[in-house]
Amino acid sequence: MRLDPTSRRSLLNAGTGSARVPDRDDRREAVVARPRPAHSYPGKRARARVPFRDRVMSSNPIRGIRRKKSSLTEVKIAVLGAPGVGKSALTVRFLTKRYIGEYDHQAETRYKHEVMVDGEPILFENDEEMPLTDVYNWADALVLVFAITDRRSFNYVRRVKQTMLDNFEMPVALVANKADMVHLRQVSTEEGEILAKDFECCFTEVAAAEQVGQVAEVFLEVCREVLSVRRKNKQSLLDRMLGGKTAAVKAYARGKSDSALPKE
Repeated sequence: MRLDPTSRRSLLNAGTGSARVPDRDDRREAVVARPRPAHSYPGKRARARVPFRDRVMSSNPIRGIRRKKSSLTEVKIAVLGAPGVGKSALTVRFLTKRYIGEYDHQAETRYKHEVMVDGEPILFENDEEMPLTDVYNWADALVLVFAITDRRSFNYVRRVKQTMLDNFEMPVALVANKADMVHLRQVSTEEGEILAKDFECCFTEVAAAEQVGQVAEVFLEVCREVLSVRRKNKQSLLDRMLGGKTAAVKAYARGKSDSALPKE
């Protein structure tokens, strides 16, 4: 099933490095890509300016990073939803704590916001978007947004599930925006909870126009999930490597022991 080609995506790309006490110039960076109108040319890959003159080569997320000093890990979060659900409002609310009623997609305004995630200083910044087809291979996590006042937007995220999440495994957050407009509600809280259970993800109702903390927590929690998965995968790989070495050492020791036995 094809997704609505007129939909817009915001992208969030967070970078974090090894933990240590940060000073003024020692901070990790992240990028949020803002939506571009569907009729315009595809956006560039998300890009982060990294401290210590390091550079992120973001034209290919697999090549990802070139760094002169300690490693930098990127966490790329795509914000998907039908037109008008408030993707840009949520993103800018998180970055600036200000609410925007109408977003100028042609504007080149840059927003930055520094915050601690699991003890790591991370600097978030907005940037350009990329086509939906690239998002599938680019993103480490998804924030799926619908408006409680628009059932079509709810059906849109259902289609995202059918076309993407059945084939890709990644952390997901389901967000119902415009929770302050209950008099226009078309999608119940229970429907959102059921869909989140189907997605096996968390569900939050927020109002970008009124709630700063809850909006921020959506992005921060998804970032934590990605970092947690990566730490577990890294530990699992380390355990397998050490396990293989231990088995080799034991086999070598057995061989040495057998060779030391007197021959008949």
